[in-house]
Amino acid sequence: MLSPAPLIGCSPYFRGPAGPSLGAHSAAFFASHPEPEPVTVSPWVEPWRGPSATVVRDIFNATEVQSLRPEQRERWWAAAFCEIGVDYDFPTIGVTGAHRAVTR
Repeated sequence: MLSPAPLIGCSPYFRGPAGPSLGAHSAAFFASHPEPEPVTVSPWVEPWRGPSATVVRDIFNATEVQSLRPEQRERWWAAAFCEIGVDYDFPTIGVTGAHRAVTR
C-alpha cells in the first residue's frame, strides 16, 4: 500500500515553512500573473433575437386593431406579441399605455 505524500513542501504555492509565500492572494502571485486584457465583445456578433421591424409594424398597424377602443387595442397588441414569444412591456419600449397621460 502506498503512503500519501506529505503535504508540507510538496507545492511551491504552499504557505508553509517549506515553500515561498505565493498563495493566490499574495502580492508575489499578482506580480507574476498580470491581469489579462479585457475582451471587448461587439453587440453585433450575435444575431438579433427580437422580432423584426416588419413584424412589429404589422402588429401595430393591423386592420383589426383600428376600430378597437384603446384598452382593447392594448390587449390585442399584448396577445399578438405573446403569440410570437415577446413580452409586451409598454412602459419600457416607448409606447404610451391606454390609461397613461403623456407628459414631456
